[in-house]
Amino acid sequence: MTTATTIIRCPNCGHKNRVPVSARGRPRCGNCHKALPWIVNALDDSFAEIAENADPPVIVDMWATWCAPCRMVSPVLEQLATERAGDVKLVKVDVDRAPRLSSRFSVQAVPTLMVMHHGKVISRQAGAAPVEVLRRWFDDAMAKDARDEATADSGADKGRGSA
Repeated sequence: MTTATTIIRCPNCGHKNRVPVSARGRPRCGNCHKALPWIVNALDDSFAEIAENADPPVIVDMWATWCAPCRMVSPVLEQLATERAGDVKLVKVDVDRAPRLSSRFSVQAVPTLMVMHHGKVISRQAGAAPVEVLRRWFDDAMAKDARDEATADSGADKGRGSA
């Protein structure tokens, strides 16, 4: 496990918090104990630990420094991560510095956004969008994931029927 950390300023009280980029659980402010927006960067070698093994659902932002739409959507994603502090982790991946991830996820346009839960991509979207659209996209992905998990659990229960 990596010991890398990032500094996150609490939107509630302004306290600066040192937060591990990968950890179990969800970060809270050391001062006011409110949930913190968890926004971290990942590269080829750290992505699995940071994003795929994360406890909360993850929004992955595949972006590039030279991309104007990427720079436009970045504050929107940070706003969403702040609104959903404790419920989502935002992982930013610079595609130019993470070519294996770009290839693995077949990123052909930036920004490419993905929602991951339990290490699986459950939704994907290319291009920038306003916060209302991204909020609805994330909520729809999580609702579909919950339905899929309920269906899987229901199917597993039917397979254990009594004889």
